[in-house]
Amino acid sequence: MNGLGADTAGQLLVTIGENHDRIHSEAAFAMLCGAAPIPASSGKTNRHRLNRGGDRQANAALYRIVLCRLRWDPRTRTYMERRTKDGLSKREIIRCLKRYIAREIYHTITSNDLHLAA
Repeated sequence: MNGLGADTAGQLLVTIGENHDRIHSEAAFAMLCGAAPIPASSGKTNRHRLNRGGDRQANAALYRIVLCRLRWDPRTRTYMERRTKDGLSKREIIRCLKRYIAREIYHTITSNDLHLAA
C-alpha cells in the first residue's frame, strides 16, 4: 500500500488494538479514525465536513498517507485533478481520500489472505 510506512502502520495497529470491540465495519473504523464524513449542508449547498472526533493520532496517520500519495502516487494525483475540476477544495478532496484510505486499510486488515513479510 502506497504511503503506509512503519510509523503510520504502527499507529493504526495501536488504534485498532485498543478499540477492537468498536470495529465491526469499515464505517465504524472510519468513524474511529475520524475519517467519516459528517453532513454540513446549509441552504442550497450540499457539503460534508471531516469528523473532529475519533482517535486524533490515527487521523494524523491517515493524513500522512494522503500527503505521501498526493506527492508520489499517479492515481491519487489524477483523482485530485479530477475532483478539483469538479469544484471541490483541497480540504474536501483530502477528506474524501482519508475515507477511501480508511476503507482500504480496513479491508486489508480484515482479509483472510493477509501475507506477512518475514
